[in-house]
Formats: sequence, structure tokens, C-alpha cells
Amino acid sequence: MPRPALSVVAPCFNEEGVLPEFLQRVRSVLDSLGSSSEIVLVDDGSRDGTWQVLANAAAEDKRVIAVRLMRNHGHQLALTAGLSLCRGERILIIDADLQDPPELLVDMMALMDQGADVVYGQRRQREGETLFKRATAAAFYRLIGRMTDVQIPRDAGDFRLITRRVLDILLAMPERHRFIRGMVAWIGGRQVPLVYDRKPRAAGESKYPLVKMVRFAVDAITAFSVVPLMASMTIGWIMAAVGFAFFVYSIVGWWLGEALPGWTSIMAALGLLGGMQFLMLGVIGAYLGRLYDQSKGRPLFIIKDIVGGP
Repeated sequence: MPRPALSVVAPCFNEEGVLPEFLQRVRSVLDSLGSSSEIVLVDDGSRDGTWQVLANAAAEDKRVIAVRLMRNHGHQLALTAGLSLCRGERILIIDADLQDPPELLVDMMALMDQGADVVYGQRRQREGETLFKRATAAAFYRLIGRMTDVQIPRDAGDFRLITRRVLDILLAMPERHRFIRGMVAWIGGRQVPLVYDRKPRAAGESKYPLVKMVRFAVDAITAFSVVPLMASMTIGWIMAAVGFAFFVYSIVGWWLGEALPGWTSIMAALGLLGGMQFLMLGVIGAYLGRLYDQSKGRPLFIIKDIVGGP
């Protein structure tokens, strides 16, 4: 079958309350564009009525394709599942919580008509988010910008429009711990920002509490930077120098016949050196753990049902 001109791909996790409005707004935008289109919605193991809403939408609108995963795989893998199934020549990646307005698709399409390979949304303001979340997000983007050679746009999430060529390259990348916005940036090509104000969630709660945010940041850093491993070598040299200084201090004190500090200095040295060793072992373990997960070669996701579509 011929490819549709546009695919909209959105992962969903416990989004029963916001999906009707999301679908209505996306359909309205697609109707205004007038070109052939599809909407691929992935239920990432939701525990509410999300799947029933998606299945009903697929039954009512032939453009909607509802995909249900066997269990919760996380946002990035659920998004990957939708991207692997969509057929459009251009693909809009968007979350279903309506913080990223689907109406910006019209402007994104215009920029892509001018030759862009990727048009990504860049947040000017983040309404409805706490000061802590805004501060940690800003720190994360600036930290990863300094730790990697890939120019990952600041203050930009996964909300973006990409071409089929970019998507094919993205799907050929086999990483299990995926940081899709970084992977798209790594591909290169002409990537153009579209600045906008991010809105509060239309309904429901954020699916990224602090623990998930930290895990996501670790995945991003370990996927795109070896700076922590290089830092472990640098800190190792520093700690070796500190240990050697303690050694010289002990020998000189013994030679001069002076009473050496006892338990306190020894325990301080052991605590300092031991703590840094365990810290560096933890960094190395994070990288080894990801290599272990990747080496098992298991599928990135498992699909349970697909409703709608050709």
C-alpha cells in the first residue's frame, strides 16, 4: 500500500483522561493539512482504561492504529515500538499529555518543506512544572552538552517532526537503553528548532518522578559519553598521589623518630581511598551493566495487540 504522507506517533501510559482531547486536536490538525495520514498510539502497559479508549478510537477512525505492549517497557521503548510500525513519509513524535501542542505541526511541516530533515520543538517556557524540575532539566541539558561531542539541543524533548530517511537510520540503531533525542541529534542532517511555550498537562500526573528522571539521565550520559570512565582514570591518579603522599609522610615521620598520628589519619586515608574506589567501580559497573543487557539480544519490546490500520 502507498505510504501516508504523515504519521503521528504517541506513546501512552495511563492517559485515559487526556486521550479524547488529544485525539480531537490531532484529528483537527490532520484535517486542516488535508494530506493522507495515520495516528499510531502505543499503550505502554497502562493500568487504567487507556487501551479501551485507543481500541474504540481505532474502530471509529481508520487513521488510528492502536498498539498494546505486553507490559510496561518505558517511554523510549514504547516510542520505538510506534516508530517501527508507522508508515508515513514524515513522522511527528509527540506525547499524549498535550504539553506539546499538536497545532505546531503546521509550522513544523512548513519548515520541513524548506529542506529540514528534523524540526524539533525547543521549549522557551515550561508552564505547570516545579522549580526543582525546571532547574534539574536545565542542569541535565547543560551537563550532557559538556560531556558529549554530539550537539544535543538544549531544552528540547522528543517532540519533533522527522523524515522517513532519518527514521530508517534511527530504527537501524540497536541500542536497548535508548535516548532518542540524542540518537536523532547524532544522525545529523539539517535540524531546525521551533521555539514554543510548553503547557501544563491537560490531565493526569507526570510519568517521570525523580527516580525515573535520574535513570533517564544515567541512560543518556552512558549512551553518549565516556567522560565518566575517563574521570575515573583521572580521579584514580589523584587518589594514587594522595596515597603516595601518606606513604612519604609515614616514612619521614618514622625516620625522624616522631610520633605519627594513629588511628584517625589511617582511617581518614582508608575512607577517602576506599570511597573513591567504590565510586569508580560503580561508574564502571553502570557501563558494564548496559553492555550485559545489550549482549543478551532480547527484543526491545513485545507487542500484544494491534487494532486498526491496513
